[in-house]
Amino acid sequence: MCDPGQSEEARGSAQGSPVMKRLGVIATCAVGGSLFALYAVAAPFVAPALRKVCLPFVPATSTQVRNVLDVLRARSGTLVDIGSGDGRIVIAAAKQGFHSVGFELNPWLVWYSRYRAWREGVHRHTSFHISNLWKTLRNCEFVETNQLEAKLQSELQTSAKVVACRFPFPTWTPDHVAGEGIDTVWVYDAKTFKSQVTTAKLLKNSEDSTTPHQ
Repeated sequence: MCDPGQSEEARGSAQGSPVMKRLGVIATCAVGGSLFALYAVAAPFVAPALRKVCLPFVPATSTQVRNVLDVLRARSGTLVDIGSGDGRIVIAAAKQGFHSVGFELNPWLVWYSRYRAWREGVHRHTSFHISNLWKTLRNCEFVETNQLEAKLQSELQTSAKVVACRFPFPTWTPDHVAGEGIDTVWVYDAKTFKSQVTTAKLLKNSEDSTTPHQ
């Protein structure tokens, strides 16, 4: 027969043994490490929602990518994707002969894009940079974006073309539209929207000069 008191004492001794304590520490560290790893992976995707200007990662659909390539068919030069996400447009454009560059603030997406470009054999024709969307755009020939109208207006060369996905620019008149719904893309010629601004400024200056001063 077993002594109940001795059994409880033995259990208490086992629970308080160095081995059990060590296992408890290891388990705690493992859980803590898992939580940290989860935070490290999730933080770059959640962080955009905490910024003043929210730019969440919304991957382009296969139809949207195809529409972008269709409107740039028979063209050449450098394509720059501002907010390149997982790099699918940059990689697809590189396969069509463009030298393609992606700018993305999320480092995890940039590293993944570089891996995808290497895996698909176009890493020599692509480059991905961890960069703010508001950096200079003076050397761009083609730009794929859905915002930044004012900055593009002031910095792009007149030879540039802009492709907007999902949403058109608020004041520019597109030179070409392809697709429908969320897959719609709008093409803008820098010569067109720069001349529109120049004309507007001339008209405003003309009105100001003819308005009698009080």
